[in-house]
Amino acid sequence: MRTSITALQKLVENNQKISVLTCYDATFATLLENAGIDVLLVGDSLGNVLQGEKTTLSVTLDNMIYHTRCVARGTDKVLIITDMPFGSYQISPEQAFENACKILAAGAQMVKIEGGHIMADTIQFLTRRGIPICAHIGLTPQSIHQLGGYKLQGNSEKSAKILLDDAKILERSGASILVMELIPATLAKKITQSLSIPTIGIGAGNSCSGQVLVLHDMLGLSQGKKPRFVKNFMADAQSIQEAVTNYADEVKAGLFPGNEHEF
Repeated sequence: MRTSITALQKLVENNQKISVLTCYDATFATLLENAGIDVLLVGDSLGNVLQGEKTTLSVTLDNMIYHTRCVARGTDKVLIITDMPFGSYQISPEQAFENACKILAAGAQMVKIEGGHIMADTIQFLTRRGIPICAHIGLTPQSIHQLGGYKLQGNSEKSAKILLDDAKILERSGASILVMELIPATLAKKITQSLSIPTIGIGAGNSCSGQVLVLHDMLGLSQGKKPRFVKNFMADAQSIQEAVTNYADEVKAGLFPGNEHEF
């Protein structure tokens, strides 16, 4: 039986952290599941790490469906969340529902949608029709051109209040999980304490309910400058399996992220 959102909620209630990694294929899916990862995110980050693109914007719905099927075939226990790619949910709630159904049919148990209060009606529409939603605020890569680059969000009093308000609205709209990316640790802690649903951080400090990293980043495979919130778990491991196990263990123990990974 696969991990459920109820099981994740119980982890939070028992003060246990949730470990999440991105995954795009069956081989890694099996490895990550066996290493104790709780949730696999089929991320549109595949545009960067698999396709060599500069952004996630060119990733298609067919890409996401294909990679979701691959991950689902390699697992039978973990919860699978799949990103809805750019342009697949922004037009209307009906469009989002149609495309989310295709992703769930491919093997995901939940879809992830980027955006704050503007996505509230869509999330409510989907959840009322049986589509579990993971919301995503802070740095939202699909809005990278509008945001002006990959930079810290919520670092002013006004922008912090907007993110806190967005988080509360998204929970009320039915989101089951909230991802927070590249925001100050103090803000992420405040948001986490203000919600009853699990929060998953990436560059959002150690007070979130869980953590996620891009698989290629935590294995030290990504090219270019390493983001501050990334740790190379291969540096002290003899195998990929050991590196992933160490990541899961450090997240569970509250050791990762450390102060050096926070903003």
